Amino acid sequence: MKIALIQFDIAWEDVAENHRRVAERLEKASAAGARLALLPEMFPSGFSMDASRTAQRPEGETETFLREKAAKHAIWLIGSIPEAGGEPAKDALMPRNTALVVSPAGDVHRYSKIHPFTFAGEHRHYAAGDRIVTVEIDGVRVTPFICYDLRFPEPFRFAAKETDLFVVVANWPDARREHWRTLVRARAIENLAYVAAVNRVGDGGKLHYAGDSALIDPWGETIVEADDSDRVLVGDVDPARIADARKKFPVLDDVRLEAYRR
Repeated sequence: MKIALIQFDIAWEDVAENHRRVAERLEKASAAGARLALLPEMFPSGFSMDASRTAQRPEGETETFLREKAAKHAIWLIGSIPEAGGEPAKDALMPRNTALVVSPAGDVHRYSKIHPFTFAGEHRHYAAGDRIVTVEIDGVRVTPFICYDLRFPEPFRFAAKETDLFVVVANWPDARREHWRTLVRARAIENLAYVAAVNRVGDGGKLHYAGDSALIDPWGETIVEADDSDRVLVGDVDPARIADARKKFPVLDDVRLEAYRR
């Protein structure tokens, strides 16, 4: 499966402009033959804590936008939005940072960020998710995570045997750039899985973002990687390569989750 990582500069809290920018870049992804396109964390608004301004209801304007573009290009889309209310949030009045996985047929799967970024106060504005979500796309098992989730190897490990491709959508600041680059590769190596990690570039909310979006293979090798510029990266994911890697080096067979719980 060919996937596109759409790394772009998000206009701060400007939904219409961000939709325009994404639409333009989806044309490039579609022309390159991508079957799955990935967008950064909170791509309609930037990583804003002003949920009263930015949070959208389910089936709101950005979900509608993604459904329309997925249908138009016959492509799957993944990107996170600030989404208001509803399950699985523990507090229905509190929005969630939710990744929408949208099919060309208009089906929508939702993954809510399990680990709000307390360092920036995200937990005061967005409720934590409580489950891992895996979706099969063209024979590839895809598990999305969001930004700060990358620092927690536990959910990746729990999902690893049922996953071919981990997707991480992010607004990861330049100040911790090397952490991003190291952790993306670590999650691929330790789980013998592909990791596609897409970050934003530019400035927003008084932070600078350096991009470094990348697609890493199950051996930790880089398939494609961006710098700090506006880019659409395209690379291939093959589940047969996952099966081969895990057969040759069956590290996942030695995982002992029951011992770790004790």
